[in-house]
Amino acid sequence: MKMSKILSLVLAVLMVVTCLVACTPKTPDNGENNNPSTGNDLAGTYDIKVWVADAIVDLTKTQIANFNATNTMGIIINANVESVGEGDAATSMTQDVAAGADIFCFAQDQTARLIQAGALSQLGVAATDLVKKSHDKASVAAVTAGDALYGYPLTSDNGYFMYYDKSVISEDKVGSLEAILAACDAAGKNISFELENSWYIVSFFFATGCLSEWKTDDNGKFIDVNDNFNSEAGKIAAEGLKKVVTSPRYVNSSATADFEAAVPSAVVISGTWNYDNAKELLGDNFGVAELPSFEVNGKSYHLASFNGCKLMGVKPQADAKRAAALNQLAQYLTGETCQLERFNAKGWGPSNVAAQKAEAVMAAPHLQALLAQNNYSRPQGNIHGSWWDIAKVIATSIKEGKTIDESLANYQASMEALFTMSDDVLNAWTVIGNINGDGWSVDLHMTKQDDGTWKTDEAYELTDTTEFKVRQGKSWTVDYGLNGEKGGANVTVAGLGVAAGTYYIVFNPETGMISVVAA
Repeated sequence: MKMSKILSLVLAVLMVVTCLVACTPKTPDNGENNNPSTGNDLAGTYDIKVWVADAIVDLTKTQIANFNATNTMGIIINANVESVGEGDAATSMTQDVAAGADIFCFAQDQTARLIQAGALSQLGVAATDLVKKSHDKASVAAVTAGDALYGYPLTSDNGYFMYYDKSVISEDKVGSLEAILAACDAAGKNISFELENSWYIVSFFFATGCLSEWKTDDNGKFIDVNDNFNSEAGKIAAEGLKKVVTSPRYVNSSATADFEAAVPSAVVISGTWNYDNAKELLGDNFGVAELPSFEVNGKSYHLASFNGCKLMGVKPQADAKRAAALNQLAQYLTGETCQLERFNAKGWGPSNVAAQKAEAVMAAPHLQALLAQNNYSRPQGNIHGSWWDIAKVIATSIKEGKTIDESLANYQASMEALFTMSDDVLNAWTVIGNINGDGWSVDLHMTKQDDGTWKTDEAYELTDTTEFKVRQGKSWTVDYGLNGEKGGANVTVAGLGVAAGTYYIVFNPETGMISVVAA
C-alpha cells in the first residue's frame, strides 16, 4: 500500500513536469528563437526569394553558396536571387508583402514605410545585440523604430564630403568655407555644391541645429512635421548658404566632371560614387576631406549632411524555424566577411565596424572622409515626397536676390500647405521636367480622361533635350519614367520613339506607361 502511494506520487510529479514542458506557450517568432545555441534544430533546405541590386546579384549568389558550405547548422538555402533595386524593392514589398522577397535590400528612408506595411520582421534580443555591437551608430539608427530593430545594415556609404584640387586649395584651407571661396576666387576656379537640391541644402541648416522631423500615422500618412528652418538658427544657416550661392564661383552641381569643365571647379561636394572619376581627373592634385565649417557673427558651424545606408530586411515568416534560418543568412550576408567582399568587388562602404577598420578600407581616403563627415551627419529618415521640391527653393530664392526672411517664410508657408492638400490634389497626376524652361520646378496639370488615363491640359513643345516624368500628388513618393518603370529614367522624345514636336502628354496609371499625342 505504501509502495503504491509512492508510485502514484511519482507519476503525478512526472505528469506535472511534462505539462510544464509541453504546455509552456512559445515565444512569438522573432527570427532568433530557433538559434542552435538554444538546442533547436535549423537543419533543412529552404527555398527562398532574394532581391538585391543588379551590381551584386552574382556576388550574392556566391555568398549564399559559401553560407551553405560553411554554416554548422545544416542550413541549405536554395535561393532565387533577383535583380531588384532598393527603391523598387521597398515599393513592391509595401504593395504586396506576400508576393515579395523573403530577404530584400532597401534604403534607410523606407524603414518606417516597410514596418507599417508589415514587410519587416522585428529582430529579437540576440540579433538586436549583434547589430548594435557590429555596426556603426548611423546605420543602427537607420533600422531602429522606437526601441526595436527591424533589419540589418548592409552599407554606410551614402553621404557626401569634399573632393578638391590641392593645387588650388591648400591643406590649411580645407576646414574653412570662407578660405575655400577666397582661394577659388583668386584662382578663377569654381566651387560645385548642388545647393538647389534639398539633399545638400540641409548641410547648412543641420549645422546650426535646425530640425525637420516627419511624423506618420499607422497607415504611413504624413500627419505632422517638427521643422524649424524658419527660425533664428535657420537664419544663421541661410547666411552661410548665401555666401556660396551668391558667389560668382558657385556652380549648382555635384558632378566631378566639373574638374575638367571650360571653367573648372577646384571643389566638388559629392559622394563615394564619384571617387574614381575625381581621382582620375585630378591626378597628383587629388584631395578629399570632410566638409568645412562656415562662420557667422564670429561663431563657427561645421557643415552637416544627410547620411544614408543600404539595409537588408527579412520578411515575416509563418514558420518559426524558417524565420530563424533566414535571419541566420541575413546576419551572414551583412557580416564583416561579406561586407569586405562587396567593398573589394564594388567599392561599397561597410557599416560593420570591424570591416571599417580593415587595411584596405582604411587606405580608401574617400571612405575615411565619409566616416569623418558622419560625425556631423543625420540619418535620412522617412520624408514627405513634396519636401524635396519645397526645400531646394530656399537656395534658388536667395541666389535670385530675395531676402533671407522672405525665402524662409515662403518655405514655411509651403510646408504648412502640405497638410491642407485635398485628396484630389494628393491623388492627381502631374508632369514635371525641363519643359517651358521651368527646370523641374513646376508641375504641369493633367486631367483624368474617360478611359482612366491622364492627359495634360495643354500641348507642350518637346525638343531633343526635353526630359520629364509623371508623378502623383506633386511629390516624388510615386513617380514614373521611361518604359512605365516606377522611379525609372527620365522620358525623352527619343525614348518614346518620336520626333521633336508639340505634344499632349498622356499617362496610364494601370500600366505606368507614358505616351504623347501630337497637337
